[in-house]
Amino acid sequence: MTSRSATHARPKVRRRRSIGRVAEPHRTLSERAHPLIEEAAERSRLSARGRTERLRHAGRAIVQATLAATIAWLVATEVVGHLRPFFAPVAAMITLGLTQGERGRRAVEVVLGVTLGIAVADLLVLELGTGWWQLAIVVALAMSIALLLGSGQMFAQQAAVSAALVATLQPPQGGVSFARAVDALLGGSIALAISALVLPAHPGRIVREAAAPVLAELAAVLEDIATALQRRSGEAVQAALSRARKIDPLSRALDQALAVGRETARLAPPRRRLVSTVDVYADAAGQIDLAVRNVRVLARGARRAIDLDENVPPEVADALRELAVAVRGLGDALDDPDHAEAVRTPALRAPPAWRRSCSSGRATSPSP
Repeated sequence: MTSRSATHARPKVRRRRSIGRVAEPHRTLSERAHPLIEEAAERSRLSARGRTERLRHAGRAIVQATLAATIAWLVATEVVGHLRPFFAPVAAMITLGLTQGERGRRAVEVVLGVTLGIAVADLLVLELGTGWWQLAIVVALAMSIALLLGSGQMFAQQAAVSAALVATLQPPQGGVSFARAVDALLGGSIALAISALVLPAHPGRIVREAAAPVLAELAAVLEDIATALQRRSGEAVQAALSRARKIDPLSRALDQALAVGRETARLAPPRRRLVSTVDVYADAAGQIDLAVRNVRVLARGARRAIDLDENVPPEVADALRELAVAVRGLGDALDDPDHAEAVRTPALRAPPAWRRSCSSGRATSPSP
């Protein structure tokens, strides 16, 4: 009994030893760390490229803000004669910022907000002195007055910030003075001049880059609907509808880009010749918005056709793909009328295909 047990146990021991022999060979620490080091290095390179690209895009705004702040300080000190024109460079940098926007209105709100904040702080600090509770009263009163006047959020923010700075860093000495309001006016005006004359933004590029994702998504949704109809897939058509609904933020970004481009072309003399380009995109934007709405209606109609198991002819999907080709070529056509044929030809091919499907006598989904 004992000898049999021992005899049967030997093969098991050998199997365990054989398994141990084919185990993964031992790797040194450097060999195990090498893939991790390579992965970390690749991520670092990608991160460095992203930071460099971000800096490159902001380079023009950095140059403008630097020039505006420096020139505002020099004009306030050397021309106007103010000893410490703190608000001149501050107003210039706030007016410019690091993004595009409605700088004309922003400059006005900065100047008015700074003026109101300084006036409130000067009057109250002269009577109440400085301290934490005086600061609270000054900020609350400045914001309340700004909101009662009914201006924008920038106006109220600048009134509060200016009042806080006056109450803490630059309390009034020798009575109420509007020298700091003059500094803010100088800073905002110089910032607008720098924005218009030194490296102004390119309105055509602004609107083109905003329109491109709208057109790309619109074309992609048309293709998705065509594919869903061919496959008779309810999930695919629902995904297409969800994707169509996500175009709205891109459309709003296009509207904002048109406002910025129009303002830049109007205020920057070197960009005046691009007003017509912005106008072309502005005219097209209304039609693009209608197309986005109609494509959502089309996606809902396709979903209904699939849910009801209607017989949708293949020509419908062909027509949708022709429309997608036309939409993809629209951006080039807006920039150069010579490319209009790339839009016109597929757009004209789509209706005949749709009519052929209707003339076949079979049920179709709703017309786009």
